[in-house]
Amino acid sequence: MNWRLPHTIRKLLRPGDALVLLAGIAGWVMLSVSLWQSGPAAQAQIRRDGLLVAAYPLSEDRTVSVTGPIGNTVIRIESGRARVVSDPGPRQYCVRQGWLTRPGEMALCAPNHISLTLTGGKPTYESMAY
Repeated sequence: MNWRLPHTIRKLLRPGDALVLLAGIAGWVMLSVSLWQSGPAAQAQIRRDGLLVAAYPLSEDRTVSVTGPIGNTVIRIESGRARVVSDPGPRQYCVRQGWLTRPGEMALCAPNHISLTLTGGKPTYESMAY
């Protein structure tokens, strides 16, 4: 199989162009790896109406119940991760969020005004916010 570039493209390229292209790809890979890496989360913060209700280390297993305007939200912390186990909200988005493991991750139970956020370590770059 012949992998040569078409003649019109070969006329436009110079010998140093391949080096510039390889340097650009290497830089992109290095930035991608460094921006999307994070350390482990250290703490779970539980908020009601934006105010901090409790903060627990992720190193200790526990189940916490927090009362909101429409009922109790149950949060489970174990093995360096946390999740909302049950919530009285109708759509269960915060329950479906699953286990949170990285700093900056959040589960928001909007109808019950409860949020769970992981903190500590280096927060990850979130492409949705930029």
